[in-house]
This record gives sequence, C-alpha cells and structure tokens, in this order.
Amino acid sequence: MANSAKAENSDGRRPVKLSPMQVPKASDVLANDLRERILRGEFPEGTALPPERDLVAQTQMSRTTVREALRILEVQGLVQIRTGRSGGAFVQRPGEAAIANSVSLTIRGRRIRLAALMETREAIEPSCARLAARYRTDEDLEALERANAAMTLDSPLADFLTANIDWHVAVAQASHNELLIGFMRALSRAIYESTDNSAFVDAEVRKETIRAHRLIIDAIRDRDPEAAVRRMSRHVHVYADSALKMEQRTAIEVPES
Repeated sequence: MANSAKAENSDGRRPVKLSPMQVPKASDVLANDLRERILRGEFPEGTALPPERDLVAQTQMSRTTVREALRILEVQGLVQIRTGRSGGAFVQRPGEAAIANSVSLTIRGRRIRLAALMETREAIEPSCARLAARYRTDEDLEALERANAAMTLDSPLADFLTANIDWHVAVAQASHNELLIGFMRALSRAIYESTDNSAFVDAEVRKETIRAHRLIIDAIRDRDPEAAVRRMSRHVHVYADSALKMEQRTAIEVPES
C-alpha cells in the first residue's frame, strides 16, 4: 500500500507517463510525400520537379533537407538527378534495374544461402520459359541464339559463364514480365557469384548445357509452353543438384582449423 501511495500525486491521481516517440526526419516526410505522388501518377515520367530553391520556398524546409529527400528518391530509382544548366530532378519510373538492385541487396545483405537461391530459381525459371513460349518475339529468339552461340566448348570459363547468365536473363526477357526479368537478373548473378563453377563446369557440363539450351530455345520457338517448362525444369534442377553436391563435398574436404 505504501508503494502504491507514493506512485500517486497529492490529489490521488496517478502521474501520466509517456513513452519515447519516434519523430520522422523532415527529409523522410518530404521524400514520402513526393514518392506517393509519383507512384499515384501525379507526376508523369520525365516531369521536372521544381528547382531546389522553389522546393525550399514551397515546403518551408531547409535546402539540406530538400537535397536529402531528392537523394532518397534517386536511390529508390524514382528521380534522376541531372547536373548542368538544364539539370534538376526528373521523375522516372522504377525499371527492371531497380528491381534487380533491390533483390541483390536483399540477397547479399541477408547472406541468402546457395540452396535457397537454387530453390528460388527452380520455382520461377520454368515460369519464365512458359511465358517466353507464349509471348516471345523474333528479337527475343535472336537474343537467345546469340547468347547460346557465345557458349563454346573452348571459350574461357568466365566468358562461358557470362554468356550463360545472358542466356537465362534472355529467357526472362522473352517472358515480357518486368518482375520476372528483375528477379532473374539478380538471381542469376547471385548464383554465379556463390558457386565454385570451376570445380564442376568441365567440357561435358558445357556440352550438356548448350544442348539443354538448344532444346529450350526450340520449345520457345515452337510456342510450346509445356515443353519449355519441362525442359527448363530439368535443366535448372540438374545444375542445382551438381552445384549443391560440389558445395557439400568442398565443405567436407576443408579441414577444421
């Protein structure tokens, strides 16, 4: 009872207690407002935002705050900052590169394990092939052919692997689905950087990869979605199985310090 009494004011009421409040930075408030207006379409792509001095006058915020807000939007891919006499901040729509960058940051920042990357690839790349078989253009087929032609049995490993990435991204591009294209750009690069390809990409693997690509291209060319899905599923599963087995074998062989 004594402790309870001490916790009360002289008039018998308990004192009011407030928790610490998180007050957003002024630059975040401005960036959020501009972001929402851009995403709602109030500012079409290519629209020049008011000059810094006008933004300062209109918002009653400091020049430093305005610049920081514009930098936030630039990093998010919503504005392009141009310098020079005709420079300024111009509205742009986030594209495939913005999606790929965001996914790449997540993969690297959270250190996503190789097995998860492979599982994701097996989940979405057959869908890319299905859509590619439905929506591909002649230009898409040419891109697939160029990438596969660059994958030769005697080319340097780095060149072979780069062409392989180009081929898989080209399949996604042939799907004409912006989200899948962005995901595959980030995913293909992450798998490449996380895999010790030199340990198992030999002449036989190269030959089989080129052959698998040819079969998938044929299905896409013939506009056969089911064949494209079936062949791509088999192709990415075989690669994932080989890469993961090699990773496990390498981990076992490394002596403990």
